Amino acid sequence: MSTVITDPQLSSVVSRIRPSATAAIADAARRMAAEGRSVISLSTGELDFDTPEHIQQAAIDAMRQGHTRYTSVSGTTALKQAIIGKFQRDNGLGYTPDQVIASTGAKQIIFNALLATLEPGDEVIFVAPYWVSYPEMVLLTGASPVVVMPGPVDDFKLTAQSLAGALTANTRWLLLNSPGNPSGALYSAEELQALGEVLKGYPRVLVMSDDIYEPIVFEGRFASFAQAVPELYDRTLTINGVSKSHAMTGWRLGYAGGPQWLIKGIELLQSQSTTNPSSISQAGAVAALNGPQDFIAYWCERLRARRDHALAVFASARPLLNVACPPAAFYLYVECGALIGKRTATGEVIASDVDLCRYLLESGGVAVVPGTAFGLAPYFRVSYTVSDEDLATACQRIVDACRALV
Repeated sequence: MSTVITDPQLSSVVSRIRPSATAAIADAARRMAAEGRSVISLSTGELDFDTPEHIQQAAIDAMRQGHTRYTSVSGTTALKQAIIGKFQRDNGLGYTPDQVIASTGAKQIIFNALLATLEPGDEVIFVAPYWVSYPEMVLLTGASPVVVMPGPVDDFKLTAQSLAGALTANTRWLLLNSPGNPSGALYSAEELQALGEVLKGYPRVLVMSDDIYEPIVFEGRFASFAQAVPELYDRTLTINGVSKSHAMTGWRLGYAGGPQWLIKGIELLQSQSTTNPSSISQAGAVAALNGPQDFIAYWCERLRARRDHALAVFASARPLLNVACPPAAFYLYVECGALIGKRTATGEVIASDVDLCRYLLESGGVAVVPGTAFGLAPYFRVSYTVSDEDLATACQRIVDACRALV
């Protein structure tokens, strides 16, 4: 005989956060596609390219050789050496094995780092637009997100002046994402150094450098924070992974380098939650980090061509849609303020970018993510990581649907 639960309530911790907007949009697009409707999803942040063959083969070899058991919580010796080599080769950063960790995605490292260091009353600074999970992870720890709104000429980037205005005695972290999601913003070494000068007066503040889109750069040059500001090396956690760089989102493998005390705390949390990342994914990541990287340049050429085509299509819809040319990552952040207040053919009012994205999905058959989810509205994010043909069709559908509003 079953009994009825008398208190079907989730914890107050869970009640603080919202579900991922990107996941919700992607799920809605999948449902519509399953119903037989023509839907093109530009909502998901993953490349449509296949994981390179040599990485796949390394994972197959690992399985056949019996490398299918637990590993050390923070990663195999081979993977740690590959991570150390990558940081030294690409970023000029030197780490020892006890200063690096591998996890089930970079997202887990971010969350564990916050959980290991934050107390209620602490503050974490980041700029809007931001990756949708940043504020929710901060809230889960009991700390407070402090969102800096960019100035009109700041290219969606934090400046030394805006950082100085946001810092308080309660600030514990500055979270930087370059290249940025969803904006594609790219910080120069000089811009990072200017931020570093401000931070030197706040010795309690740690810096989280989320470099997950590092190689996806079209104009300019990538610089990691600890690389640009070596004086703050001991206060910087540098986070990266193979998801975006090697088309390995489903492999769930991220890594980080930072001060030994912080890596130890992250490892302790990981040991009591997920333990080690997949042993098979670790083998693939070793091949990814140690193997050839020449394919990335080819991928960037294809992505640049897609970006430029999408920009040209959206330019034809000015002033209804406005978008700057992002120098990195694989997103367009499209301003759509001129459409707010317009009506659909059935008389429904587009009152927000959320309404617009719902309309684009239902009437245009294109899934994009509203800027509200990223903390800066009215915008929507386009991920140009679909085939050239699908991207061209989707962008034209968006423009046609927007022109149909009255």
